[in-house]
Amino acid sequence: MKRTFLITGASKGIGLALAQRLAARGHKVIGIARNPVESFPGTLHPLDLADRTANEELVKIVRDGNVDGVINNVGLVRAAPLGNIAVGTLEEVMRVNLLPALVAVQAALPAMRARGWGRVVNISSLTVLGSVERTSYAAAKAALVSFTRSWALELAPTGITVNAVSPGPTETELFRANNPAGSKGEARYLSGIPMGRFGKPEELAAAIDFLLSDDAAFITGQTLQVDGGASIGKASL
Repeated sequence: MKRTFLITGASKGIGLALAQRLAARGHKVIGIARNPVESFPGTLHPLDLADRTANEELVKIVRDGNVDGVINNVGLVRAAPLGNIAVGTLEEVMRVNLLPALVAVQAALPAMRARGWGRVVNISSLTVLGSVERTSYAAAKAALVSFTRSWALELAPTGITVNAVSPGPTETELFRANNPAGSKGEARYLSGIPMGRFGKPEELAAAIDFLLSDDAAFITGQTLQVDGGASIGKASL
């Protein structure tokens, strides 16, 4: 059956790869992104979710779209070492990573409940296991995992599943811009991945796609680590 899925942070990286994958399978895709992009495989709404006034528009888009599933992919990173983290930074990062997720899911719930079918996938991060200079971001992504478990319990009898995907370092344009080939940053990240390579946006999209499918109907409240083994530990002889 063809469904309608809403993706936040849909204009690049994992969000765009997922949009392309879903559209190729015949699903309708509604994207939310700060900046428009050419050739988006669906309807893309230019909306800055960091703007406090964006939530009302987000609710309207979700309800008008009569969506079957929500993928909460938008995120904000404000790296800073402990001792130099402004309270305002923590507040901003928590707000951008969490409020759109709550708003979008609550707006989608009535239609999903009425159908007796729905999917929510929250995009978390490997950083929740501990990462330097990521206090705010890791806290926000850990809260998304908490959202996932709590929502899954509440919605378990309804036919709506809620899961999370936790990516490891993924070779997006932004990641490469910050960690070019041969850089110290690249080497540092690679040293923590037993597979010895970065993930591809398409690989993350495939994992998310499965959790959105009918085949995943008996999976809820789970966090799927898609990280080349990084969450296990460093490979050693």
